[in-house]
Amino acid sequence: MEFSIKERSKQTFPLKHIKDVVNLFEAELTEPEEPDLVLLSIVMGSLETALTTIKDTPLKEHETDISAPTDLNNEKEEDADFPVLSLPLVENLWNQFVNQVKNINFEEENEFEDRPLIELTHSKDQEFASESQVKKIANSIWNTLSRAYYKDKPHLQTLFSYLIEGRLDPFGVTYAVVAACQVFGLSDVHLALSEDHTWVQFGENCSKTLEVTWHGRIADDRRGHSIDTGVQTRSWVYLLGKPVVGSRKTEVAALVSAINPSVSAHADSLELTRLHQALLWKLYDLNCLDNYPLALGNLADLEESSPTPGRPSCETLYKEGISVASKMYDDLHVYPYIYLAGHYYRRKMYKKAFEQWANAAQVIGKYNYSRDDEEIYKEFLEISNELIPHVIKVESSGISAQTLLKDPNSFASILRFYDGLCMWEEEGSTPVLHIGWAKPLVNILVKYDPEVRKQIKISTKSDGDEGVKNEDNSVEFRSQKMSDLRDLLLADKMNTHAISLLLTAQSQVGKKHKFGEVFADGTSAVSRPKRLKRES
Repeated sequence: MEFSIKERSKQTFPLKHIKDVVNLFEAELTEPEEPDLVLLSIVMGSLETALTTIKDTPLKEHETDISAPTDLNNEKEEDADFPVLSLPLVENLWNQFVNQVKNINFEEENEFEDRPLIELTHSKDQEFASESQVKKIANSIWNTLSRAYYKDKPHLQTLFSYLIEGRLDPFGVTYAVVAACQVFGLSDVHLALSEDHTWVQFGENCSKTLEVTWHGRIADDRRGHSIDTGVQTRSWVYLLGKPVVGSRKTEVAALVSAINPSVSAHADSLELTRLHQALLWKLYDLNCLDNYPLALGNLADLEESSPTPGRPSCETLYKEGISVASKMYDDLHVYPYIYLAGHYYRRKMYKKAFEQWANAAQVIGKYNYSRDDEEIYKEFLEISNELIPHVIKVESSGISAQTLLKDPNSFASILRFYDGLCMWEEEGSTPVLHIGWAKPLVNILVKYDPEVRKQIKISTKSDGDEGVKNEDNSVEFRSQKMSDLRDLLLADKMNTHAISLLLTAQSQVGKKHKFGEVFADGTSAVSRPKRLKRES
């Protein structure tokens, strides 16, 4: 079947209001044919660019709380400056991308391989894409990008940016490859999303993987390889092979979730924020977010700032994201817990925030730390060195003094938080905890009186005491470091110097610790590298 824009989608143009854009997405998502990834990306990029370009009109400052609910169906509330997007403009860009894909020369050598490509023409009888086909399409997108690379620059995630400027961020590159594969008729090629990276999966049951974009330092180019090494080394970036991979509808959800309303460092586009929220709700109603924890978290964030009447609360959405991650991805996603913790922190529900930060750390403890994990490392560093100390400072003074510090459960959550970080470090190629982590921790620990700390029942994996683990105020340490600290943490007088030394010492746990295999004498078959000073 010839790839073309659907008639029903054409009828939604021109796009003059938020409801028009929502109608276009609904038309694409409810037709029997696959949603058009090219069309929707061009539309979204056109609108995002128009709405985030600085104008002479006043900008909306970033807001953390909007008390008045917003009715997204009220046209009178829509900004009169919402751009009008015509079909001819969109069609022109759509044809430009489609023609580029159709003109790919499959006879040229593939940059990924030393041998020429063979049997790359797509036949109607071909059930699944070949690796060579996907590589060639990925290479064609890569070679038409500008030579500058943009990881954190906003508004470069859509095909509009690619067609107008020749620029894409890492997510945009992968999305463009998948969209090109859709044009070419390779319906089994899908976007795979971890919490900080993207790649493509294809073949029967999406069993094959291929890196098509970059992550972190561009010099570390893995394009053309599978993600097997990242999975085997237990890197958080690859989620132990449990990314979000779904249908074309999931890819549309990823496009919408990636909307960035920022106009500057201090202001967002109100119109784009409202459009973002309306589209996410439409996707929610069409069950397109059912397998996508991060998108549920994004919707919850928007609802926290501007709740929609008659809709589930932001807390409900945050918890739904956690439930999806737990049931569908073996509880291997970290951000759903960080999202919920952030909500509780902003609402000054500190005990609950501590609990969710601890849950997030327990998840990250399932991975081995590497330099690829820079983004999540920064998240935990902020929690450890800024957010938790701020809470302790607030709870140590004023009218709320001692409420949290008298609660043994909050102390237990702090211990679980650091236990997860220590587990993350134990099997990693690079140390996590240094003196910059230890100082805030000991300053926090000394705020808890001995009688509060002694109410905690600490067990370790070597204890084998299931009864203690199931009691109230109980904590099970999974890491060797925190297990070694057990007596110090419960002592009448806390030896902060000894705690700092043990916390920052090199881990000596065997490489197979997480699979239950450690030498009897506690030594490791693989030595850890010498501790180096962290790069700033």
